[in-house]
Amino acid sequence: EAITRLRRSVDQLLESGRVPIGTPSREVLETYRMFAHDRGWMERLREAVRRGLTAEAAVERVRNENRARLMKASDPTFRERLHDLEDLANRLLRHLEGGINLAELPDNAVIIARNIGPAELLDFDREKLKGIALEEGSASSHAAIVAKALGIPLVGRLEGALDRAENGDPVILDGEFGILHIRPQPDVEETYQERMRLLSERRLSYAELRGPTVSRDGVRVGLHMNAGLLIELMALDEAGADGVGLFRTEFQFMVSETLPRLSAQAAVYKSVMDAAGDKPVVFRTLDLGGDKVAPFAPSTKEPNPALGWRAIRMGLDRPGLLRYQMRALIQAAEGRPLQVMFPMISAPWEMRAARDMLDREVRHAKHAGHPIPSELKVGMMLETPGMAWALEHVIDTVDFVSVGANDLMQYFFAADRQNTRVSDRYDVLSPAALDLLKRINDVCVAHDTPVSVCGEIAAKPLEAAVLIGLGYRSLSMASGNIGPVKKLVSGLDVDKLGTWLASRFESPADSLRPLLLEAGEDAGLPREAVENGRAI
Repeated sequence: EAITRLRRSVDQLLESGRVPIGTPSREVLETYRMFAHDRGWMERLREAVRRGLTAEAAVERVRNENRARLMKASDPTFRERLHDLEDLANRLLRHLEGGINLAELPDNAVIIARNIGPAELLDFDREKLKGIALEEGSASSHAAIVAKALGIPLVGRLEGALDRAENGDPVILDGEFGILHIRPQPDVEETYQERMRLLSERRLSYAELRGPTVSRDGVRVGLHMNAGLLIELMALDEAGADGVGLFRTEFQFMVSETLPRLSAQAAVYKSVMDAAGDKPVVFRTLDLGGDKVAPFAPSTKEPNPALGWRAIRMGLDRPGLLRYQMRALIQAAEGRPLQVMFPMISAPWEMRAARDMLDREVRHAKHAGHPIPSELKVGMMLETPGMAWALEHVIDTVDFVSVGANDLMQYFFAADRQNTRVSDRYDVLSPAALDLLKRINDVCVAHDTPVSVCGEIAAKPLEAAVLIGLGYRSLSMASGNIGPVKKLVSGLDVDKLGTWLASRFESPADSLRPLLLEAGEDAGLPREAVENGRAI
């Protein structure tokens, strides 16, 4: 009876309309429902009861067996499944105890737990739940994906949080820096209240900058947002973005136990295009591999995953997977314009092979009598130094180029950007790095090919100013960074900055950052950019 109630509660979540079809959160719950109906799990519970255990003890026994087995797995994907099974066991125990209403939360509640499951998270009152602090948890967990989709801050890896906190304690959860303050002192509260006030004022000032982004000397710059979840598109108009410069398609695959069906993929892409309205969306094809693992795809241990079998390499080696996604994108367009971008292109032949595959899918759709995109634009993500120097050999194959600055810079400096021991040893504002970025822009301009920069450097005001000074006229970033960059551009003298940079490429300095901050307004920078740059 308890298991029946458990399954019914999951079914009700799926049928309630709170989790839209085609979203990653929906995929998570579909996977969760599969666990709830798993025959092996049920049989182990029945066997434990037949051996004389109570129902509650049987759930605990099976939970411990699963934990011991899955914790031995070297693949993090299998360890992540453990959290889903733990969530399932917790819900079953609550049903055995007669049920507990998790929705009864006080106002402004922050939940502190060892871990939390995706379905359990959806049980809470979203109006009252303001944050989640976990002793375990990871950025790629199912709960993190659902929390992000709901707009609820979630911070993981807070060791000892449960031992230090008591029920009803006042806390401050800092989602930006990943910090939990338990029973904060008055001065800490005042600091955060002031910070929230300043953030609110800044948002209001950014809201006044809606409309085209134009520099002080009249240069128009396109600012686009990055996204990977449908719910993120709610910020498209609010942020004043010109469109979606990068829509990451892999999230739908990372939360699904099986390859998403063609109809499910097409439903997500169609919803994204519908939400964007008349603003353009650039869909990046699957960028799986490395640290992005799909449960249904075989995971291979590689000595250096960042340089291994990932992104377009996987797509070209597994053409069925890539063609299936292409077919879904074409179907979702429903005769509208479609922009598709291929990630991690490392050699000209890869781009030609990927484009040929997409062209064949368009011809296939037309031959079958299906609507085809009214306009198809195909681009590549330039993320390797080798491709930067071979750009002339592939530029005629693409309709646009997006510079994936995060990977490009870490490969350029041979320094893992996620490794704190080496990530701060280089600066993207070094003359050598800027020379490479300028070369890419110059080649694209010479061939009349649109080019943009996507990555962390596009989201930082000072770095964004330098990119514009180098000649880039389109940047793509997280929606929350568009306001600060838009404000920066409004006070920027692009011509003066470009002239200043051109005279410094031969500089022996390790970085132009200190020279740029010292020059300030003489280099065309607005005062605010200089002050923020020095604060950082």
